[in-house]
Amino acid sequence: MARKRRNYTQTLISERTGLSRLTIRRIEQGDAKVSMGHYVAVLGVLGLVEDLAKVASDDELGRKLQDIKLLSKQK
Repeated sequence: MARKRRNYTQTLISERTGLSRLTIRRIEQGDAKVSMGHYVAVLGVLGLVEDLAKVASDDELGRKLQDIKLLSKQK
């Protein structure tokens, strides 16, 4: 969606990242077999690479699970 909002074509993203259009298509489909570095390259072209840091920045469930584990060790 970010690519379309910016009116970028897959060809443009491909040219700016050096990745094939097939790889760009696979990234847009969420293909887990594509390397994380390729995802970062595309995010960089879209101006969204900084958003990657937000992925797990507020892991509320993880903190609760960790707190439960820590509290159970105190008993």
